[in-house]
Amino acid sequence: MPNRTLVIAIDGPAASGKSTTARLVAERLGYTYIDTGAMYRAVTLAVLRNGIDPADDSAVSALARNLQISFLRDPDSGALHTLLNGEDVWQQIRTPEVTRNVSLVSSYAGVRTPVVELQQRMGEQGGVVMDGRDIGTMVFPNADLKIFMVANLDARAARRHVELQHQGAEIELDNLATELAERDRQDSTRHHSPLRKADDAIEIDTSGLTIQQQVERVLELVKERSGEEEPVSLPG
Repeated sequence: MPNRTLVIAIDGPAASGKSTTARLVAERLGYTYIDTGAMYRAVTLAVLRNGIDPADDSAVSALARNLQISFLRDPDSGALHTLLNGEDVWQQIRTPEVTRNVSLVSSYAGVRTPVVELQQRMGEQGGVVMDGRDIGTMVFPNADLKIFMVANLDARAARRHVELQHQGAEIELDNLATELAERDRQDSTRHHSPLRKADDAIEIDTSGLTIQQQVERVLELVKERSGEEEPVSLPG
């Protein structure tokens, strides 16, 4: 068992496998998993519901400052649900419309500042696995372990395609690849907290890895970082 609970930051582009891996690693360690991408998706959903133009920085930022975003774990499935002003929006934040607009909405300083502050409060005691695009560079630059996950565009598009099919949505694979490439461009070139690999992050290419292989690789790194022979689950 690690001598102390760690802050583990997992960054990477969309559909690189970071969210599922982060959640399963947290379960194995008995840590808290914080899905930061879901937080920005919740803001985006609120923007769309309120009829605000996602391109209106001022209006979007004003709305973001007045939202309450939290998480609730399903006692039966163990899934972490996202709450927006107390409403479970776990499924609504995964729609194609939200996906198309989340990069723009999350690029505004007026959105990122309050969300990052909330993320930092959630993780300040350690014992967290947090995934996103700026966790190791902006949210927790002193995280105990930083991982940057990458995957080729074809692998990422195939993963997103399966995810959307499970939700009952049908989008052509080629269109998904195009959307992911555009999201990469937006995330990497935005002015505030762009997607980039932290200098001390460990890169993992997940293109040919199963989720279980990704989880085991991260747990190996946790073991190395904690100086213990094998990470084991902490009491729930």
